Amino acid sequence: MKNSAADLATVPKGLAGITKAHSSVNGTNWGFISLAICMMAGTASLPHVMMRYFTTPSVKSARRSVAWSLLFIFILYSTAPMLATLSKLSLIDPTLSTGIIGKSIAEVQAIDWYQNWNQANLMFVSDFNGNGTLELNEFFMGGKAVVLATPEIAGLPYVISGLVAAGGMAAAMSTADGLILAIANALSHDLYYKIIDPKAEAAKRLIVARVLLVIIGFAGATIAAMGIQGILGSVIWAFDFAMSGLFFPLVLGVWWKRANGPGAVAGMLLGLAAGTWYLVWVRTGGAGFWGITQLTFGIVGSLVSLVSMVVVSLLTAAPDRATQDMIDELRVPSGKTILGKQH
Repeated sequence: MKNSAADLATVPKGLAGITKAHSSVNGTNWGFISLAICMMAGTASLPHVMMRYFTTPSVKSARRSVAWSLLFIFILYSTAPMLATLSKLSLIDPTLSTGIIGKSIAEVQAIDWYQNWNQANLMFVSDFNGNGTLELNEFFMGGKAVVLATPEIAGLPYVISGLVAAGGMAAAMSTADGLILAIANALSHDLYYKIIDPKAEAAKRLIVARVLLVIIGFAGATIAAMGIQGILGSVIWAFDFAMSGLFFPLVLGVWWKRANGPGAVAGMLLGLAAGTWYLVWVRTGGAGFWGITQLTFGIVGSLVSLVSMVVVSLLTAAPDRATQDMIDELRVPSGKTILGKQH
């Protein structure tokens, strides 16, 4: 049964029905596919992820490391929808002891875990049709509560939910730390040391990097506190920004020997600018095109980046022979060891 607008108006903001259809989330098949493309290309472009491969001694070791990391990423990402499905089934299956659909509204409201999550505005039930029985369209839950609430719903001690929350916080903080370090080190080395002050000593460069750490961390916290986008949307935006400016410069830098420095810089700057423009345009009421939304603007940015890099590379001088030889060495699966034991 579909709820009326008046009924839905009583549901706390941010909660969704447990029977919410997949099509209502992604809209179209293209919406789902485009989002998946942005997530994949964005993951390949994240700077703090790429830095991890610098610890491998050779091209062969780096490729083996990538294969293992993709395996574990697949396991992690595939278990997320599995958990969501099992959590939903545990609530709607009347043959399970955890099932609540079909029980009386008063009985559900008396359950301890429901009361805890209802007080946090992450669960809500309402007897819309007045029959006193909880039906599928009368239970609402916040997506952010699925992972934390499922152990408690299953009857596990509340400490399990605490451990899950601690693990999530640790993962979030480690990712944030990695990104801040990558940005600060890139700016201090590539911008300050290479361009502004090439004669700067190591101690001075370290001070600059630490100052940038504080500035970038404060800027990120300030933007997050503004609440422009939810946590999930903010993560997707990060992938889109990375895809807009870095994906094709990285790919073409390895697999197209005609690519050069000016082309890579043009691709990064114009791709990032185009992606940002599209995001702002859609957020301020723009109609968009190609079915690309504010969560998939990385497609626009990456296409502009691709065209810009190719055009500028062809209009400027080709890389020297030493650079092309280095690219050839990168393509060899059994490439020679670059970092020895002394490192």
